Amino acid sequence: MKKLVSTSEASKILGISIQGIHYRIKKNQLEAIKEDGKTFVYIDNKTISSSSKVPLQDNSSEVIKVKDEQILLLEKTIKWMKKQYKQEIKRLDLNQSKIIEVFKSEITLLQQAYNEMQNIYKIENKNANQNEQFDLLNIKEFFILMKQHNKTDNQIKTIILDRIKNEDKRFLYNKNTKELLIYKSDFLDLI
Repeated sequence: MKKLVSTSEASKILGISIQGIHYRIKKNQLEAIKEDGKTFVYIDNKTISSSSKVPLQDNSSEVIKVKDEQILLLEKTIKWMKKQYKQEIKRLDLNQSKIIEVFKSEITLLQQAYNEMQNIYKIENKNANQNEQFDLLNIKEFFILMKQHNKTDNQIKTIILDRIKNEDKRFLYNKNTKELLIYKSDFLDLI
């Protein structure tokens, strides 16, 4: 009569290691089933008597063989994981380089915008008395106005460039002096 036992119980009954039990299951020398992720072995008197006839030397060589297979599998797994790790590090380095380039270009654009705003502010201060009859905005005031209507810095820059290109009378840009004058308006068409 067959008895269903766990692999550890089978190891004790047959007097061999758990690795030996799994090796015999793999070689179909022991009948086994899996339930709920656990392996169970069928043991009967025939299995016990045939197991007791196996000399200790053979059992050791089988265990060594199983261990060698496991070591080989682990070595392959480690090699694959190292390769994946190196590829991921390379990908991250490449992404980091791209991000740094984008930030550098944004910094350059912001520096240029800052310099333009400084120049305009200086010019507006010099010409404040001359332009009293005109109601003007400086770039900072224009940015504040647009941000009140949920516009981002990039959207505001784009609006200014588009208005200059379309020769909007409210945006006067002097190419030679690189000065920008913005006449006050409700700017409803830009919001």
